[in-house]
Amino acid sequence: MYQPLADKIRPKTLDDVVGQQHLLGKNGLLRRVIESGSIPNLIFYGPSGVGKTTVASIIAKQTDRKLYHLNATTAGIADIKAIIDELDTFLTPNGALVYLDEIQYFNKKQQQSLLEFIETGKITLIASTTENPYFYIYNAILSRCTVFEFKQVPAAEVEKAVLRAVSILSARENVTADIEPGTAGYIASVCGGDVRKALNAVELLFSAAPREGDTIRLLRADAENITQRSAMHYDRAGDDHYDV
Repeated sequence: MYQPLADKIRPKTLDDVVGQQHLLGKNGLLRRVIESGSIPNLIFYGPSGVGKTTVASIIAKQTDRKLYHLNATTAGIADIKAIIDELDTFLTPNGALVYLDEIQYFNKKQQQSLLEFIETGKITLIASTTENPYFYIYNAILSRCTVFEFKQVPAAEVEKAVLRAVSILSARENVTADIEPGTAGYIASVCGGDVRKALNAVELLFSAAPREGDTIRLLRADAENITQRSAMHYDRAGDDHYDV
């Protein structure tokens, strides 16, 4: 099964995460919470491709908990119950971490059903949403969770991820990448702060790059052809509409 580059090279430590320095920098509150090992129920709010899933994975690894990843667009309460049943079967001394992506797609009844699982302490919930949680997540859940807002990643930080991806792909394919000056910066500048989008562009650029022996040439003109400018986020009725 095809696995996107962004998933293949997902950072394993907080130091490898680009952006979110207000949360994960040396004195960032979320970083201190993670390093304490005592993880409360959390809500990660922010646009796509800025590290929410990555940070959840790192939390699970650093606290030695099994990570269950569910998406609210397809999952339901039955899936949560199945996890609880599994925990009752296997020895999990540190409990489990359930990462529920796009929680805004759970209706009120589904969200309220989460409460019994949270309050038993068998699972720690990390819910993510691209929508304002104070409008889309019900108060009973909000009152039991701590909200952290993730922001679009600055282009300079995205460029670090782009260059890291080029280095990893070069090593895996045992080739030398000759990247035209300005190409990495261009990809970083047009992805709209979405690291996943930038890495997907790198993967496509790499696969289509001209090859000369053991060297591949990553050209800015090719990068311009495969990227779509997305510097502005917009929606019809959400926060982005009013921000614009």
